[in-house]
Amino acid sequence: MVSRPTNLEIQSGVPQGEAHWFIFQKGRLLLREDDTLPVGRAEDFALELTNSLGQLDGQAYATAQLAGEVPAGYALSPLRSLFGRLSENMFGLAGFATQVVEFDRTHGFCGHCATPLAFTGYEYAKACPECGLSVYPRVAPVAMVLIQRGAGAHTELLLARGPNFPPDMFSALAGFVQPSETLEAAAAREVLEEVGVKIRNLRYVLSQPWPFPHSLMIGFDAEYDGGKIVLQPEEIEDAQWFSVSNLPTLPAPFSIARQLIDRAVSLSLGSPDPYPVPHDLL
Repeated sequence: MVSRPTNLEIQSGVPQGEAHWFIFQKGRLLLREDDTLPVGRAEDFALELTNSLGQLDGQAYATAQLAGEVPAGYALSPLRSLFGRLSENMFGLAGFATQVVEFDRTHGFCGHCATPLAFTGYEYAKACPECGLSVYPRVAPVAMVLIQRGAGAHTELLLARGPNFPPDMFSALAGFVQPSETLEAAAAREVLEEVGVKIRNLRYVLSQPWPFPHSLMIGFDAEYDGGKIVLQPEEIEDAQWFSVSNLPTLPAPFSIARQLIDRAVSLSLGSPDPYPVPHDLL
């Protein structure tokens, strides 16, 4: 998963003292050669947009944007490439950190009166001292739907690929939720627009923050309810029904799309649900 650790004690504001740093430059994370985070005080590095993240297991964490050259002994890596290289907690915290930096970078001025914005100091939000407008980090909800037909070992999944996908890779369908639209309506609309089919029995499965750059993926299962595949050429390059026993190249294991697909395969073959909703969240 990409979510921040649940035991993170969030502390916003200017970082004080020594911290473990998530330092970004153009979406890439600065790491030592052994894949560990820089540690030190803010003044030890050439930084801008510095913000505290909080305490995790007694350690302070902060985030910033690199203002100068990459220091000796360090390298920049795309965040996606660090799955498996960083621990799950650190990967999730890195996703949180990059969104805090992106919010600070892109919300410097009030959208109403152009006055410079300032962090409130008690949450990740900014307020305008002139007109009082409050702004929060952007979170763009995305409805993702894995459509199925058939049963058991004969189950088929409707998977598609966009023009910018890696070669031969297919995934579940997804689209952004529009203003004044429910998640359920967005799921049905996106499926109909992108591949021309109808769905029924839409069921929530799981969600996942997706900090590339600021989405929240909401994953659903659905049953096929008719229609012939008709592609939306601007969005979909190909879409096909695939047997659970003969799937194409799939997204990375940490992605919600892959988790939906792995779950469908497990359940169709009689295995336990690998992603049950925790009872304390019901």
